[in-house]
Amino acid sequence: MTAADAAVEAVSTSPVLLVALDFDGTLSPLVDDPMTARMTPRAREIVDALAVLPDTVVALVSGRSLGHLREIAEHDDASPVWLAASHGAQFWMPGAGEEAAPDDADDLALRDRLHDEITDGLAHLDGVWIEPKEFGVGVHTRRADADTAREAREFADRLVAEHAPEWRRRTGHDILEFAYRHEGKDSAVQHLRERTGATAVIFAGDDVTDEDALRTLGPGDLGIHVGTGDTAAVLKVADIDGLVDVLEAVARQRVAHAQ
Repeated sequence: MTAADAAVEAVSTSPVLLVALDFDGTLSPLVDDPMTARMTPRAREIVDALAVLPDTVVALVSGRSLGHLREIAEHDDASPVWLAASHGAQFWMPGAGEEAAPDDADDLALRDRLHDEITDGLAHLDGVWIEPKEFGVGVHTRRADADTAREAREFADRLVAEHAPEWRRRTGHDILEFAYRHEGKDSAVQHLRERTGATAVIFAGDDVTDEDALRTLGPGDLGIHVGTGDTAAVLKVADIDGLVDVLEAVARQRVAHAQ
């Protein structure tokens, strides 16, 4: 048995398992239009299968706002899947719905002003899309060429540094994001662990912000990185299908252990 196989078996037999999964690039292919992202059929199938197993909690952990995450995940009020959105600043729980989160009127007003100023300032650039975020703003450059993307990032950086230097800055696959809330996927996974009473956690992701969560996992947990590049994860898989293969093995072992 390899070290990876042993790690999968260990989490699979834990009394209460939390399976926390990034969405974009992890369950869904990266796409030019972010709101068209959807889980692959195999990813959807294993998410649904794990979510109904006894003592097994599935959560989607994403930088998307809660409304957008529910839309792309095709998530309804009857779903057993937990949600941690906006990098852990928003939560949705089965049977309870959205957790109340405090909002500050001044922060919201600044959010709206910066969104409008960034949108106006970058309107002349092709392939740049400005996303209104629940707690900030995102600059998408997937459809822009390299020089255009650089110009967009530099403009947004200057504007936010001038008006909101305390905001948290994040980068990801062709996105630059700013937020006045400072939660991260590390705090999101910790919150989910505490709320669900999980005795072990699987966390899988593909992007820079996912490393925040991967670095905080303990020796009884399993971190999975989807794709290439340096990572704190114990296990690396090539693509979404590779992740699904691992999750299917977890489901099989979890069912067998319960019998």
